[in-house]
Amino acid sequence: MKDDEPFLLDDPARLKALTHPMRRLMLRHLKVHGPATSTTLGEVLGAKTGTTSYHLRLLEKYGFIEEIPERSTGRERWWRRAEGPRDMRLPAPGRLAPEDRPALAAFHRAGMEEDRELFERFPAAYQRDPDWAKSSRGMSRMTKEEFEEFFEAYVALLMKYNHRVEDAPPDARPLYIRLFALPADEE
Repeated sequence: MKDDEPFLLDDPARLKALTHPMRRLMLRHLKVHGPATSTTLGEVLGAKTGTTSYHLRLLEKYGFIEEIPERSTGRERWWRRAEGPRDMRLPAPGRLAPEDRPALAAFHRAGMEEDRELFERFPAAYQRDPDWAKSSRGMSRMTKEEFEEFFEAYVALLMKYNHRVEDAPPDARPLYIRLFALPADEE
């Protein structure tokens, strides 16, 4: 699978692996800062090395991260986000078995908690540097087909400007970008 093709995250075990707060923080750190060791992640996240090692092995098992053999020496193992799909999508709840739907709900809760934190941080980021903190709110009226086209165009635009840590221009900064859309007439 090419890394720019959509990937449906419909394996319940992989989905559950992404609901744990420590694993989400580790993935975020690797995405923002690049490769790290278990020790480094433990120091940054305030966790013991044994704990970070356990979570790193689980993330590796499900293909979200990979070891960097050329940087790893002895007991020091270096980790990075795995090459692979950058556009991960969630299944419709009906596509999961009833016993697996709680994992999808937990994934949504964890993501919304992270997004709430970002919304709370935004005003301070805007005050510090409005050139690097932008927001837009709006409402639109679309058909289902137009909405699908809009969403795919949005994702394509993100992919166009998305650089991996190791390929990014020197002046590139990691940015949190969020889009969520839902019907306005279901309030």
